[in-house]
Amino acid sequence: MTDRHPLDLPGLRPFWSAVHERLSTGRPVSRVRSGPLDDAGREALADLLGLDRLPGVEPTIPLAGLESAVVDACGRTVREVVTAILGPIPDRAAERERKAGQRDALWGWLAGHQVVCAQPVLMDWVGHLRTNGLVDGSPGRTRSLLTAALTVLAALPADGEPLPVIAARHLDGDAHALDDGTRLSGLVLRALAALYGTDVPDSAEARRALWSRAGVADDQLSATVLAVGLRLDGDGPVARVSRVCAEAGHPVSLTLAQLRSPGELAVPAGPVHITENPSVLALALRRFGPHCPPLVCTSGWPNTAVIHLLRRLGGDGASLHHHGDFDGEGIRIAAHVMAKTGAVPWRMTTGDYRSAAALVRPGPDPGRLTPAPWDPALVEAMAELRTAVVEEVIADALLDDLATGTR
Repeated sequence: MTDRHPLDLPGLRPFWSAVHERLSTGRPVSRVRSGPLDDAGREALADLLGLDRLPGVEPTIPLAGLESAVVDACGRTVREVVTAILGPIPDRAAERERKAGQRDALWGWLAGHQVVCAQPVLMDWVGHLRTNGLVDGSPGRTRSLLTAALTVLAALPADGEPLPVIAARHLDGDAHALDDGTRLSGLVLRALAALYGTDVPDSAEARRALWSRAGVADDQLSATVLAVGLRLDGDGPVARVSRVCAEAGHPVSLTLAQLRSPGELAVPAGPVHITENPSVLALALRRFGPHCPPLVCTSGWPNTAVIHLLRRLGGDGASLHHHGDFDGEGIRIAAHVMAKTGAVPWRMTTGDYRSAAALVRPGPDPGRLTPAPWDPALVEAMAELRTAVVEEVIADALLDDLATGTR
């Protein structure tokens, strides 16, 4: 059994505990205020310090005087004595600094994650999470949960599959990881609300609606994509109907169900242009008729059918080029389309915007602005001019590009 330290007297225990606590802060200590001492403790402290009278019940002792008395009494420092009596002295200041560094690293990692950088509107989500702190106070557990949420967000919009199927595929086979009420489900839904500019869902019905908007268990018949000039090779039903419509100078509307079971289909190499508004497709058909180049419309925020078709076209070798409205929503839609399909911007630079804005100023306000990942200066120009420009304003320039194939 270890010998007891000669200064480890029962009456001095409250005093040594106070010293241990103060030294643990990691901050400079000049004096120590002790908790209540009984008579024996006051006498022992007076003996230690060489006082000619008893200290008070809750004495405040200068550390320098205590240090000198302790060294004289046992040849050890105060820190060595309290360590021997009560155990190692932690450095709480260093621990706080270490944890602060871990938190800063976590939020820096999240803000710089490729899913967030590709769709900067998600910085609103990052800001909310940072304000609300860590999961169970743990950077490690928080990062693990956020990694799972980002994995799901990267996989959305889904292809009309049920939520348990998506969870099992992307979250280590755990089909219940995204069940209603789980932390992970709440994280992803809050991110989707930020992405689509909607309120965070507060009911089971609203949550189902938001999941559906992200392509989870989507209606395969009501989710459609509108296109013109889409001449697909192959004898499958989707290829045949697209060619018939293109050769007749008509648009084609394809359902998600058709796109998921297209039959034989091959995509000719070459550019496919994407617009946000159906009116541009109508103008293209009026100008080009049966010779219209391939043009796909997102009809605002793209649904699952739109993303499915664009991914299929891009995956088979087509180059995708996106144009949208120059307003806050149009920038967010463009970032989403580019992030999810690999499309590149089409007449969506700062110079394009300034030229177009000169045609309509003063125009409608562009609304809430979030960064454009492909051209950081674009949103700065929009904030300066405060003018939205819809696609129809520059439709002639877009159609000229289609005619020449130069952009």
